[in-house]
Amino acid sequence: MNIRERIKTIFLYGVFICYIVFLIKLLFLSRISLLEMFNSHRTLNRSINLIPFNSIKEYILGGSATLKRFAFSNVVCNIVLFIPLGTYLSLFKKDKRVITNLLFIFLVSLSVEITQGFLGIGTSDIDDIILNCLGGWIGILGYKFLAFILRDEKNVRTVITILSAIGLPVILYLLFMVSLRL
Repeated sequence: MNIRERIKTIFLYGVFICYIVFLIKLLFLSRISLLEMFNSHRTLNRSINLIPFNSIKEYILGGSATLKRFAFSNVVCNIVLFIPLGTYLSLFKKDKRVITNLLFIFLVSLSVEITQGFLGIGTSDIDDIILNCLGGWIGILGYKFLAFILRDEKNVRTVITILSAIGLPVILYLLFMVSLRL
């Protein structure tokens, strides 16, 4: 591997780490502070939905415009947030099969929802897992599409590096400059 490829790889791993830190901040620390996380009184009010598509149905059938705006942003964010995970998994892992990467995304999303339920952070919702997997699948398919169009792993890596360079300032802005209170 030449020096340019090494720099590209280090950059991609750096962006991926920033993305993971951003996910942790958003999924676990956006509703409560780190000090509040282990307060036993806070975990008494947990909300868990185990019925697939129940929350999404409630959002669609809900009457208020505020609920519909929240629903739209919740659905879109749950999808969009996991698109990079699907893309980076496909890029970094040697096993490029869709099913293995999708299974990994499912396990990550399930772990997030279990942790949120255990700590009483937000709502643990099966719909979030479904939407996260959809987002990861879109990322995996995006990678596959690039691989099909460009037909060269180096070119795919270059395109993803360029997209990562464009997305990095946004991630850093959201990570350090914005207080994400959901």
